Amino acid sequence: MKQNGIMKKLGDFIMGKGFYIALLLCVATIGVSGYYLYQEISGAQTPADPVGGQAQVVLPNSTEGQAKPPEIKEPAPKQETVKPKPQAKPAPEQDKPKAEQTSAPVEAPPVYTWPVKGEVFSDFSLEVLAYDETMGDWRTHSGVDIAAAVGTRVLALSNGTVMRVYEDDLMGTSVVIDHGEGLVSTYQNLSAHPAVAQGDSVVTGTVIGAVGDTAIAESGRPPHLHLEVMLDNRAVDPVDYLPQY
Repeated sequence: MKQNGIMKKLGDFIMGKGFYIALLLCVATIGVSGYYLYQEISGAQTPADPVGGQAQVVLPNSTEGQAKPPEIKEPAPKQETVKPKPQAKPAPEQDKPKAEQTSAPVEAPPVYTWPVKGEVFSDFSLEVLAYDETMGDWRTHSGVDIAAAVGTRVLALSNGTVMRVYEDDLMGTSVVIDHGEGLVSTYQNLSAHPAVAQGDSVVTGTVIGAVGDTAIAESGRPPHLHLEVMLDNRAVDPVDYLPQY
């Protein structure tokens, strides 16, 4: 009975005072909700940072805030690309020089020497007549007479081939040598037995015989060699081919 009485009083209190309590709770709830709503709105309207960012003051000699100098990177060296050289194509067979054309020896100029060493006492003369002591008349002289003792060795004027060895009725024992290029030399008044024969090859200074006394037409003169030279079948002065000494 006592418990029922308590509950009844509580119910009466709630019914009498409950309206105000409920109203108070509602107001409190609205206040709390408004407070949180105001905080959210206030946080959203926080002023934005300045456009330029925060200002910084940099003191002299201060390293803080200074931008690091940009690193200068040296360009890497270019690698040259070596292009392979094109290989030369072999020349056609018809363009290749022939071996005989490139290996042809160069001919040396001819060398001349005196057949005997001595004085020329009778000169070459085809235009002016000279007196011949032996024959006792005036005649031309198609060669030169070089003084030399009987038995003196007679040498080939230059390289060549012996064309003829013969006995002349007036000029005695004679040897003829062909030197090529139209040049021919003749040696007369030799001893009876020459050292060469027809067809022999000689070089400058080859002994071809000796000075003799077989030339009847010049027997009145001192011992000598009679030398004649012809170029293209025309008599020329032998002295032009004799080196100076």
